Amino acid sequence: MIGQERTVLPLLATNVFGLTALTTALTFIVAFGLSKAVMNFVAGTLSDRAGRKPVLIAGWLIGLPVPILLIWAPTWGWVILANVLLGINQGLTWSTTVNMKIDLVGPQRRGLAMGLNEASGYGALALTAYLTGFIAQHSGLRPAPFFLGLAYAGLGLSLSVLLVRETQAYVRFEDHAKFGPGQQPATRMREIFLTTSFREPALSASCAAGLTNNLNDGMAWGLFPLLFARHGLSLTAIGVLVALYPLVWGLGQLLTGAFSDHVGRKWLIVGGLAVQAASLAVIATGQSFTVWALGAVGLGAGTAMVYPTLLAAVSDVARPEWRASAVGVYRFWRDAGFVVGALLSGVIADLFGLMAAVGVVSGATAVGAGLVAIRMYETRPPTIQAA
Repeated sequence: MIGQERTVLPLLATNVFGLTALTTALTFIVAFGLSKAVMNFVAGTLSDRAGRKPVLIAGWLIGLPVPILLIWAPTWGWVILANVLLGINQGLTWSTTVNMKIDLVGPQRRGLAMGLNEASGYGALALTAYLTGFIAQHSGLRPAPFFLGLAYAGLGLSLSVLLVRETQAYVRFEDHAKFGPGQQPATRMREIFLTTSFREPALSASCAAGLTNNLNDGMAWGLFPLLFARHGLSLTAIGVLVALYPLVWGLGQLLTGAFSDHVGRKWLIVGGLAVQAASLAVIATGQSFTVWALGAVGLGAGTAMVYPTLLAAVSDVARPEWRASAVGVYRFWRDAGFVVGALLSGVIADLFGLMAAVGVVSGATAVGAGLVAIRMYETRPPTIQAA
């Protein structure tokens, strides 16, 4: 559902709707990031209280109108509305699938489970980003590229209703086995939010790292198609570059998630952010398809190191009974990075140019790596080390 926008929507903003200020053109990412961040927070709490499956189904129902709005949008305001709904859809559905896999897999294989979850999602995003670029090259920016989104929304809802089963019982089993029946978990949402965001070192460092990661992803989503188009690349070539980054990201998580189960979380996260920063510097200074492709591969590899590992780290620390809420808080901060990235890169690009915006985000990502190195401790459960 996000992949249908990665190649086409920034070009729609400038070529179809005539938006010249990049800060304005990237408002669709701000709308998406705000609504998704809030719904991540809500989804975690709802799934702890009402169960996982109802939240998943609700998310897909809200996602159904998104491709229709993008196809028929007569003004940019319709695109903003579509991305508000897309953010709600993603916040509810993806948060829930993350929590369901954490419920099912147990503490010793969380990295593997998160790697599989994120690989499936971002592999599909990469494939769709390429396909929409290819379709747009031959059939125009609208409506044909968004027909894929119609199929995805219908398929997601059908699978959720017919095949997905509730997993909340596994949470109660794990909590009882780990803590015993006599202890009551801290369930006040205010306490969970403050603990996850600020008080607990590993959880708060994970929130900061997640925000940093999606800060640079928000920039990449909004500016990469425009950057490559201004250098004369075709829509098909742009689609390849835009897809290459999430493709490496998606496939790489099949390895990095499980790898974190064996070597630990902290330094894989620090290293991933550092690789991201270096790769963005390569893209900022590049002038050819080959250099940009190398930068995109590096950016995808760094993100693969970070993405499932952060989810596993949060799951390591949070107690099972309020883990979904803690994951929701983490994902709130992580997806707030879309908002920060879109606004920061849009303002810098309007003032100093596209290359400067990519360079500034590279520097911010390097700072994020340093913060995690200083504040975070290793979270991997010791039983994994013994295994």
